[in-house]
Amino acid sequence: MFKNYLKITFRNLAKYKFISFINIFGLTVGLTCCLLILTYILHETSYDRYNRQASRIWRVTRSWNNKEGIVSLRLGAIAPAFGPLLLNDFPDIQKMTRVLPNGTSPVRYEDKIFNEKNLYFADNNLFGVFDVNLIEGDRRNALADPFSIVMTRAVARRYFGDADPINKVVRLNNQANFKVTGIFDPLPSNSHFHPEILLSFATLNDSTIYGAKNLANSFSNNAFFTYVLLPENYPVHNMEAQFPAFLDRHMPPNQKDPTAKVSAGTRLYLQKLTDIHLRSHLDEELEDNGDITRVYIFGAIALFILLIACINYMNLSTARSTLRAKEIGIRKVSGAQRQEIVFQFLSESVLVSYISVLLAAALTWLSLPWINDITGLQLSIKSLLQPAVLIAVVLTPLVVGLLSGMYPALFLSSFQPQQVLKGLFKAGGSSISFRKALVVVQFAVSIILLISTAIVFQQLHYMETASLGFSKDHVLVMSYNNGLDKSYESFRTRLTHDPRILEVSRSSRIPSGRLLDESGASTESGDSLRPVTADIKFVSVDHDFVATYHIPIVAGRDYSRDYATDSTNFLLNIAAAKALGINDPAKLVGRNFGYGGAKGKVIGIMGDFNFESMHQQIVPLILTMPNSHDAGNSFNNISIRLSGNDVPGALAALEKTWKSYLPEVPFEYSFLDDKFDQLYRSEQKQGSLFTCFAGIAIFIACLGLLGLSAFSISQRVKEIGVRKVLGASTGSIVSLLSRDFLKLVAIAALIAFPVAWYTMHSWLGDFAYRISIQWWVFLLAGILAAVVALITISFQAIRAALANPVKSLRSE
Repeated sequence: MFKNYLKITFRNLAKYKFISFINIFGLTVGLTCCLLILTYILHETSYDRYNRQASRIWRVTRSWNNKEGIVSLRLGAIAPAFGPLLLNDFPDIQKMTRVLPNGTSPVRYEDKIFNEKNLYFADNNLFGVFDVNLIEGDRRNALADPFSIVMTRAVARRYFGDADPINKVVRLNNQANFKVTGIFDPLPSNSHFHPEILLSFATLNDSTIYGAKNLANSFSNNAFFTYVLLPENYPVHNMEAQFPAFLDRHMPPNQKDPTAKVSAGTRLYLQKLTDIHLRSHLDEELEDNGDITRVYIFGAIALFILLIACINYMNLSTARSTLRAKEIGIRKVSGAQRQEIVFQFLSESVLVSYISVLLAAALTWLSLPWINDITGLQLSIKSLLQPAVLIAVVLTPLVVGLLSGMYPALFLSSFQPQQVLKGLFKAGGSSISFRKALVVVQFAVSIILLISTAIVFQQLHYMETASLGFSKDHVLVMSYNNGLDKSYESFRTRLTHDPRILEVSRSSRIPSGRLLDESGASTESGDSLRPVTADIKFVSVDHDFVATYHIPIVAGRDYSRDYATDSTNFLLNIAAAKALGINDPAKLVGRNFGYGGAKGKVIGIMGDFNFESMHQQIVPLILTMPNSHDAGNSFNNISIRLSGNDVPGALAALEKTWKSYLPEVPFEYSFLDDKFDQLYRSEQKQGSLFTCFAGIAIFIACLGLLGLSAFSISQRVKEIGVRKVLGASTGSIVSLLSRDFLKLVAIAALIAFPVAWYTMHSWLGDFAYRISIQWWVFLLAGILAAVVALITISFQAIRAALANPVKSLRSE
């Protein structure tokens, strides 16, 4: 019997080639999109699960809040003193390990020098918490001794070639020598951080590097990413409930309010390792994270596209019911039971689904390199070969086949043989209405995707072109090196003598980065300074920072070398003035002011500018200038404004000057506008994928419309012939045949508009500065869908209208 079903299935596929092609091609494209998105989802949800102890590893995070309890800052890292104290006070913590990013640092071996970016100090027991495969060296003590270093094979080859790297000595930052004690495999792409070099944490005990006293007593340098290993299924909430008492017990009192509990202003939390990538959106992370919302969005898109493809099958199968009516009637007269006919049609739909999934698997394999180029990810077809996933992939065509084939099977098997064989059968109104409803769903989904794509690109364009409040064009940024501390003024003067280089400045942070540094502020109250509750972030700068970035001064003046006291003075932005309760910025100029223990005067007010990305609101900001002897510890970046004339020549001159002052440090730079572009890279990728999937969705919908219109028109051939004989023009016939389908597209648009508005309004809520959703976007998407549908229908309608009516009426 099953062999007979297969034989009939293949005969029908061959007999109705056009409809079979549309069904298989539509399902193949839909399933390909689903497999591609499934690969992406599996990758995103697999982060850090390669660790065998992943379910037991928790990261300790820290937050700060004001007196009202509102969180103002939350970091993924904590101060160095917390780690050992947590291990001592909580016996349930089985292991504790820390990593400290070291920023960009030059590493030298003989005559080879490279700037290393993925360099971390790490505790020796890192290998006992995380699954780091040490391929050379002893994992028990590879990082036990001070000034030990382990690196990936690729990094070792960069310095040592094919020579044995063990016990080789490299020099870091022209400051200290480190001995290579191990080689490790790179962490997988689905890890939340990717070190290429690990330095022994014990090195930080050296007073010239960090100092044992600072490690043991510092609660302020929150740069240490701290992880704890807990027992399986441990109730972490019980431990978190004890953290306030832990903070009050160990941290020094708040200097602003010694009577207040320390835990009232800061808190510690435990964050699951496997939640970091998708569910952690803290103010500082080791690397950029993903977003669980994006995973949900693309998962929904995959289901929508598959739904559209299934609808095609259901529509075309029920539409061609009259073509198979006699076949069903004869089979019933011959004794076939209804369940046998249902099984026959379900077999056809399942077989079509399995053919489609095989083709989709091949297309997925071919498409992955292109998707990886767009997303910057390392997606692999191997993720689909996991047993659980493979079973789901194999069963999916069965489910898709049953769902898409169930209604056609039940509908077709319900035909009465006496009516069919007498030629009295006509497709019922309920069948036609159902097909129309399915077409409406298809185009509603397509229009939603079109509107979403348009709004994503509008927001991207807005972020890329909106005024930031300063000039980012022709600004080059570099990492500051302490080797310039004593000769910086000479370095700056030499550069600015070149007419192609306009300004040079130093700062602790640069625009495009996050504003995370904050110290207590106090403002003039009578004859003294009174602490304020406002959270005001700060950036340490030199005299030339404001001029380099063309930041407007709206009241007062900029820093100047003509004033020797400027190192104790401050610049605030308008947002800071408002946070202090002053609406007229000019009234703040000249007032006594205190910040972070320093006292001076407010000399100027800057216009508000977007230091951070447009995801964040402009926050109160103060610029401070460190004393000359503190400059080396205060500055992390150099910013250089070029004239824009002969940029290659300016870069060559800059490199020559850099190497003359810092021969041990590789010359590396980036442009500020590129850094701002990187802030919106995830949205750019999302927009590209939206465009791709929206195009695919409407393409599949039009495929179904093409088949459905072709079948519908074929059923009206005689009607068209009669109309032509009676004098109807080709245009009127095309209009008649297209009108019904365009009505369905109009209904789909009316359904899609509110859904798309709600969805994109929620998405735009993630941006502090965003566009307003314009009405014309909805109208344009509806018109575009209608035009595409009209072109699809017209292909068949014009063909039918131009046909010779004699041929269609010959049998009458």
